[in-house]
Amino acid sequence: MGGATSVDDETVIVHVQLRPRRGATRKCLAALAALAAEHESASVAVTGVSKDDRVVRLTVGVELGPRTAIAKFSPQAQAAYAFVSAMFTSLYDHMPVYTAEPSAEERAAAARLLETASRGAAHATGTEAGIEAVGGLPAPRGPHPSERVPA
Repeated sequence: MGGATSVDDETVIVHVQLRPRRGATRKCLAALAALAAEHESASVAVTGVSKDDRVVRLTVGVELGPRTAIAKFSPQAQAAYAFVSAMFTSLYDHMPVYTAEPSAEERAAAARLLETASRGAAHATGTEAGIEAVGGLPAPRGPHPSERVPA
């Protein structure tokens, strides 16, 4: 029965992916940073980045809190739900969708993107182009415990 307690205490993270057109990445990141600043009580992180010829896929992880607290609609869960709702409303132009947890490669790309942004790289290229002014984005999270391989 002890296993049920650990599952109940496990933190739940919902992932929402934004898909701005490549030319709108900076605008999307700036809007995401502004939205995160408006929702300070929500635990939010850019958890993944990938791209194709047309769009950049930015995955945002929003922490709902422990499963038992979510069921009781805790303040943390309420803040997370409010942030996700605001993402779907205010960032509608960037095609938000619920998605699975990002891969290790996408998490690494998010870390590089945010590192470049925090350094203020004025001449970044590729996915990082034009995001040097976006400093309010949270750091990516590590892999979910279910993804970790025991040592």
